[in-house]
Amino acid sequence: MDLARIDPSDNVNRFYRMEIMPGLFGDWSLVREWGRIGQPGQVRVDWYDTEAAAKDARFDILMKKAKRGYE
Repeated sequence: MDLARIDPSDNVNRFYRMEIMPGLFGDWSLVREWGRIGQPGQVRVDWYDTEAAAKDARFDILMKKAKRGYE
């Protein structure tokens, strides 16, 4: 899932990317990457016991990002 926030008046060109991936031992990860469009971003991986928990976390982050202007 890719999100972007672009506001030329404030020189804001940001991206936020989230991906859910299975682990080797039945767990699930939520991989997030964010930064300035056109530049390499920072990456964070959070681990969850179930796919449903990872999807819930992704939805919570999506709602927070939507409030900050990401589309």
